Amino acid sequence: MRDFNGKVAFITGGVSGIGLGIAKAFRSAGMKVAITYRRQEHLDMALEELRSQEGSTVHALRLDVTDRRAVKAAAEETERVFGDIHVLCNNAGVNLLGPMEEATYDDWDWMLGVNLGGVINVLMEFLPKLLRHGNGGHVLNVASMASFIAGTRYGVYATSKFAVRGLTESLRYSLARHGIGVSLLCPGLTKSRIYEAPLHRPEHLSNSGVHVDEAFTRRLAEVHAVGMDADEVGRRALSGMLRNDLYIFSHPEFRDEVRELGEAVLQSFPDEEPDPQRMTYERTRIQAKDEAKRLADAI
Repeated sequence: MRDFNGKVAFITGGVSGIGLGIAKAFRSAGMKVAITYRRQEHLDMALEELRSQEGSTVHALRLDVTDRRAVKAAAEETERVFGDIHVLCNNAGVNLLGPMEEATYDDWDWMLGVNLGGVINVLMEFLPKLLRHGNGGHVLNVASMASFIAGTRYGVYATSKFAVRGLTESLRYSLARHGIGVSLLCPGLTKSRIYEAPLHRPEHLSNSGVHVDEAFTRRLAEVHAVGMDADEVGRRALSGMLRNDLYIFSHPEFRDEVRELGEAVLQSFPDEEPDPQRMTYERTRIQAKDEAKRLADAI
């Protein structure tokens, strides 16, 4: 998509942090936006900002992205209110910082249920609608630099974001023939309140191996306060979508670390010629991927 004016976007978690930044960028581009929320106070603040923009057209839906019936209802409501949906933004996510070896089943189920399962649920209910109207569109999945760079205290979170990265890369090739672009937004430290997520996790998934107290939460608030402004991340996300970038990196400070990672991967391959019989299969796979990439780049 080269022109977003008048198009309809659905954004999960679009009432605070990066989600709100993206919603504001979409509104500035002339889009109608449906935003989902969990907490009323976040919605009230978001609507005040979004509706202050001239000609703003915003619709809010309370939604738990892990609830498949609710996601289905949200897709139907968005279509009923705005008509054809053109852009999906999977932004809703949670975080939990702590040693991976101390994580409980509830920690895993909560993190993967929202960060990965929520993305899958939205795609399952909304993609058929984009495919049906046949006018193209775009999918923006919000991951993190943690989808490339692992760390010592966010292993469960990184696992969920690495999965979203793999999903997004594959989805880009699958949807190219339908004229639908796909991008992965990988932000670094941003002014947001994602650190509050553990304070609002579901009761049935509350058995955590990570202790979160007021002092720890205050420290995380101080850390996030020096992050990139979420509105700037939203603007950079929109710019990347207009270029149909696969990867949208908003924070330049990670460039060298990603370069080192790529070099380490290449150096890990065996120094020998590949087996000719295996290469016959690989050439077929590469040709199919190259054709999908050509289509994706042409969108």
